[in-house]
Amino acid sequence: MKIVILSRDHNLYSTKRLVEAGEKKGHEVIVVDHSKCDLVIEKKKPGIIYKGHMITDVDAVIPRIGASVTFFGTAVVRQFEMMKVFTAIESQALVRSRDKLRSLQILSRAGLGLPKTVFTNYSRNVSDIVKSVGGAPLVIKLLEGTQGLGVVLAENDNAAESVIEAFNGLKARVIVQEFISEAQGADIRAFVVDGVVVGAMKRQAKKGEFRSNLHRGGTAEIIELSEDEENAALKAARVLGLGIAGVDMLQSKQGPLILEVNSSPGLEGIEAATGKDIANSIIRYVERNV
Repeated sequence: MKIVILSRDHNLYSTKRLVEAGEKKGHEVIVVDHSKCDLVIEKKKPGIIYKGHMITDVDAVIPRIGASVTFFGTAVVRQFEMMKVFTAIESQALVRSRDKLRSLQILSRAGLGLPKTVFTNYSRNVSDIVKSVGGAPLVIKLLEGTQGLGVVLAENDNAAESVIEAFNGLKARVIVQEFISEAQGADIRAFVVDGVVVGAMKRQAKKGEFRSNLHRGGTAEIIELSEDEENAALKAARVLGLGIAGVDMLQSKQGPLILEVNSSPGLEGIEAATGKDIANSIIRYVERNV
């Protein structure tokens, strides 16, 4: 089988692990930088040119699309779909997951637990926004932020109002969420592949930090999910249509609360924390569908 991994850097841990896992199973695996693809749109004959050559005879694609190139990366995935190639993450699911507001609306409609969230169109009634989520402390997130960037914890109402007004002045769209104090700076990442949780870890923020992202110095350890947590992770991936997903949750008095569903979750942290071969699970998922 010929598998294409869409990645801008073949040296990234996740990309290298997927190549290793695919080749170990006897497949031909090539890494394609989706930002350097040219899309040929022609009646009944869609094609992709990469480094001067038409890409042909591909059986499956595993997208690793970064948030900064979502628009064009999704177009490349869609082009493979038009060429009747199986994609481990469908283009529309990728678009849904990258739109934080849309994904929260879908998760809410599905009845999944979420921190109370407010989104406005640069409202001037900032104090009302703060009150709507129960007051400070609260969390303010840029809609386009990733890996903990663009996430602010406002400790009091005045600070919250100042931060929201500053973002509004910059025309930066934000969501405002209640702060779940009982989570104590920790969250859970459940890694879902083809409707199964193949690994889960608990990430703990470093001292003095509330963001638990490993890129921000957080630590991770393996965790066994409760039945409610596992069901929430599986349902979140399913309603967003994701065959591969990293579902981030908070443990709260109300049960698991979904923070975000990542369509290109990294493998390094989850494999290190759990000791599981997640890359192989992804290759097996591709094999089952091709």
